[in-house]
Amino acid sequence: GFVFDCRALPNPGRDTELRNFTGLQKPVIEFFENKPEIKAFKDYIFKLTDQSVENYLKRKFTHLMINFGCTGGQHRSVYLAEQLRKHLETKTGVNVQIRHRELPENKKQDR
Repeated sequence: GFVFDCRALPNPGRDTELRNFTGLQKPVIEFFENKPEIKAFKDYIFKLTDQSVENYLKRKFTHLMINFGCTGGQHRSVYLAEQLRKHLETKTGVNVQIRHRELPENKKQDR
């Protein structure tokens, strides 16, 4: 599988207006969608994981774990995991299960 370190990307957790939101919520999503470095990172991840997913499907493998990490587990890793989930769900034969370990339960319901 993969482990992607998101700490080098812009961090909305340092912005007092965005700190209490998560990567599941519109203000943080909009913050990321305006950052070219996020798009470049996301495109790279899509291309890299697509190659593995296609290979796994051909070989009838059933599990591929992809992890994202950042400082607090609230913004960057959550956003990128959700973006990859949406991307992978467009592929036939792929079932995506996602778990945000660091999100408080009351923030997960916004998904």
